Amino acid sequence: MDWYVEKGPAYPVLVVELGLGEAVVAEAGAMMAMEGNINVETRTAGGLGRAILRKLTAGESIFVNTFRGGEGGGKVWLAPSVPGVIVYAELKDSGIVIQDTSYLAHHGDVDYELKWKGLKGLLAEKNLVWLRLHGTGGVWFNSYGGIIEKELKPDEQLTVDTGHLVAFQDTIDFSIGKFGGWKSFMFGGEGLTIKLKGPGKVYIQTRILPPLAEALSRFLPKR
Repeated sequence: MDWYVEKGPAYPVLVVELGLGEAVVAEAGAMMAMEGNINVETRTAGGLGRAILRKLTAGESIFVNTFRGGEGGGKVWLAPSVPGVIVYAELKDSGIVIQDTSYLAHHGDVDYELKWKGLKGLLAEKNLVWLRLHGTGGVWFNSYGGIIEKELKPDEQLTVDTGHLVAFQDTIDFSIGKFGGWKSFMFGGEGLTIKLKGPGKVYIQTRILPPLAEALSRFLPKR
């Protein structure tokens, strides 16, 4: 299997070339085009119960598509839903936890499971679910805006707004809290933060969607 990213950095597309029997699993709706001999299998994401939970909490599709190369192989183009950067993370010695809406695709012998942000996440935002992927292979995920990668040393700490946190290795310990006091939490335009403790790599996006949606809403006709 070969892959590359084209048309980046603002509007990238992941291109995966599949030989006979090779496969890539992608978020439903991510396929932009395909050519050659590619077989497509659709199934629920991580089992029906977890898939429904994912749909109800994060608004994501309950299905994923597996693209498998047939005789002669083929190619598939996968596009994220928002402009930004596509990042590839190899999975071998550790897993990775990804914001559910940032997951694009994965390959190899990889399992994934849902992780909750918890009750505090329920109070602050709709997207309550993260995905933890682990095994041997790799995963592609995307950001809204650019990506800042930071490697935390053992016991090194970093605090990030939960909306800006895209992914982190599962070697990292974390806890969730509110920004400042309750007044800041309720009225200051800030939500929850996540305190991360190394070792491991952290991926932070430079933009979040809610401010954009709020800005655009001012131009929409009132009902």
